[in-house]
Amino acid sequence: MDVMFFVNSVFLGVGLAMDAFSVSLANGLHEPTMRKRRMGTIAGVFAVFQFAMPMIGWWCVTTITHYFRAFEPYIPWIAFGLLGLLGAKMILDGVHSDGEEAPAVGIAALLLQGVATSIDALSVGFTIASYNVWQALIACGIVGAVTFAICVGGLYLGRRFGTKLAGKATVLGGVILMAIGVEILVTGLIG
Repeated sequence: MDVMFFVNSVFLGVGLAMDAFSVSLANGLHEPTMRKRRMGTIAGVFAVFQFAMPMIGWWCVTTITHYFRAFEPYIPWIAFGLLGLLGAKMILDGVHSDGEEAPAVGIAALLLQGVATSIDALSVGFTIASYNVWQALIACGIVGAVTFAICVGGLYLGRRFGTKLAGKATVLGGVILMAIGVEILVTGLIG
């Protein structure tokens, strides 16, 4: 492993973390009074998924490639569906609230967000297929660490602006989630 291995892994992490950053921003908007411990939990969930999905993709490529390739075209649709449902729920919650702060994003919704924002990272297994198991673990660990840091930043930004936007923050967060889902779908269909 050389310096370029680490640089490439960091850039890979930044690229993969952008969806998780946007969802973290939406979560911060949704919950402007979020405590630091909860922020760490949310960022940690995204980091674990961003670590695990490329690792699962690497394992699939190195063991059961033909099954994984059959599943790959559906990845953008799955992410689109999950983020669309979560976004629509946030919008409805925001529209039907009477000015009170929306409830925090639950663990089930957070896990769905983790899957939806990282499912496209399964295909990264193809790009790291030439790595041995230790290189793959290190690269995916770097991706997870970068994701954690970026998501904490997104949560801070969302929390800061969520306080200023008050009642509209939940609706805006839902719109952001739906837009991310559309972006993943369009990128997956074009690319």
